[in-house]
Amino acid sequence: MTFLIVTVAWAAHIRLFQVIERIDDTLALLNLACMMLITFLPYTFSLMAMFPNYILGILLFCACVMVIGLIQCLIVLYGFSHPFLLNDQIQMSENQAYYKQHILKVIMRVPIMCLFASIFSVIFFQLSYVILAIVIFLPYISECLKWIRNKTIGGQVEDSPDSMLFYTYQPSEPLSKERVEAFSDGVYAIVATLLILDICEGNVPDPSVVKKQFNNSLTAALQEYGPEYLAYFGSYATVGLLWFVHHSLFLHVTKATRLMGLFNTFSLAFVGGLPLAYQLTHEFPRGSRNELEAVQISCVIIFFAGLFQLAMWVVALFTERETLHPYVRYGGRDHTFMLAKLSLYPCVALGTFFLTCILSRFSAPIFHMMEIGVPFAFLLLRLLVRVALALLRWLFCSARNDLDSVPVEEEDLRLPITDVLT
Repeated sequence: MTFLIVTVAWAAHIRLFQVIERIDDTLALLNLACMMLITFLPYTFSLMAMFPNYILGILLFCACVMVIGLIQCLIVLYGFSHPFLLNDQIQMSENQAYYKQHILKVIMRVPIMCLFASIFSVIFFQLSYVILAIVIFLPYISECLKWIRNKTIGGQVEDSPDSMLFYTYQPSEPLSKERVEAFSDGVYAIVATLLILDICEGNVPDPSVVKKQFNNSLTAALQEYGPEYLAYFGSYATVGLLWFVHHSLFLHVTKATRLMGLFNTFSLAFVGGLPLAYQLTHEFPRGSRNELEAVQISCVIIFFAGLFQLAMWVVALFTERETLHPYVRYGGRDHTFMLAKLSLYPCVALGTFFLTCILSRFSAPIFHMMEIGVPFAFLLLRLLVRVALALLRWLFCSARNDLDSVPVEEEDLRLPITDVLT
């Protein structure tokens, strides 16, 4: 939940600075104050987790969010009072007053919800957690309610004479592609760093132990940490390849949308659980029930991390003319390979999960073989896709040559080949 709250704040920051594209010293200081409060949010969640029966953590969190909302409102008011700082479309619009009113109304939803959460924390603090959870999905709840209202009334009422691009909370609302990539790269870098710190902590033998128990043989002492090293390299390979797939996906994306950003957030949330998967896979005795469950939890984490990446690709395909390069659209030369690349991790993780259910005694070796073998599977995947495409081309070319040898009437020659075949 902490990660989702932080990503909601990050998405709000992106939308804000898509409206205000230029900054001066005043905006820089206001943004610095906003970032300082956002970095304090994980501490308030730690207080809420450690002391669930105390309301101080909830009150601190709600106070931070309300102040962040007020600062963002100040940024909007300052930006609209200096129109040269605004987005070019809003600068040229005759409805700047509407834009300002609409953006302020959207921004103030979250602080108002947190105000209610802080009030209920004094009366019935369990309900305040429900309100905080609603804050995460508030844009999508409001869109669903708006859709139900429009269907009930009949006909959609336009709020503005302009085509509103920002703060609409529609799935196709544009997000900054560069910001999404930068945020994702930061998460992957932190996860990789946590793996490195985990392998460095507690996995270096003590010199006195090496001298007494292993006859001063460092090699023999390091052999005791073999499962830890295997789990580390497997987990790091998984993080690296998930980042590689993510990078490949956004290399072909021309424009990110809000729904793609939501699926990216869910994928990154599961990627953040990979250090936990690394710790679990070598924490318990071999062949035990706990080891099997730890391996299966790791498979679930990898499965959903890859599945939400695939979901981003599917969403991009629905609006491929606006979001994808031509060569990766449906029927493009790289479409099949990209789809196979994104499907590999969900399929492999799901297969490993069911295989460990059958061969539970060998769950850890099967899981580590999957982690180490997937990089080689990526190399074979490219080869297999090329062979399959070449085979399909050969089959279709042969069929087309056979059709060309059949005489066609003169009127039919002027028709497209699909009409002639039908």
